[in-house]
Amino acid sequence: MSIDSTEDLFVSGLKHAYYTEQRLVDALDELESSSSNEELKSGFAEHREETQQHIDRIEQVFEQLDADAEAEEDPVVEGMIQAHEEFMDQNPSDQAIDRFNIAAGQKSEHYEIATYGNLIPMADQLGMDDVADMLEETMREEQDELDTLSQMGEEFDYGELTVSE
Repeated sequence: MSIDSTEDLFVSGLKHAYYTEQRLVDALDELESSSSNEELKSGFAEHREETQQHIDRIEQVFEQLDADAEAEEDPVVEGMIQAHEEFMDQNPSDQAIDRFNIAAGQKSEHYEIATYGNLIPMADQLGMDDVADMLEETMREEQDELDTLSQMGEEFDYGELTVSE
């Protein structure tokens, strides 16, 4: 598909957002299961449920566009997932995993906020006010999650972090 218009660019971005949200449902499951801190585990579980709602919203947007909901692979998301896998291969301590997972969550939230922050003005320009409102709701939820993770990062007790060889 060639991208010749704002609508084409919007749909392409939407496909990437759809892929991102779908992949992050699984990634959040991995973050939850690998974390040892109960507050962190609970936060990832709650955000996984919220992420499923984000997927549902994107599907509603595709419906409003009268288009099939299609995901388009996003190499940025794949890179973040690969970075987590490589970190876990280093046999880190539970404390190091928890701190790494906080940072991984923050990175993904920043990326999602940027994604929605680019889609919203396009939806506005295309006269899709309802779509823009749905995407803004999702972006606010991503910002709330980033705030929560940032607070956890600021309060994190680093103690003795070690990565086994």
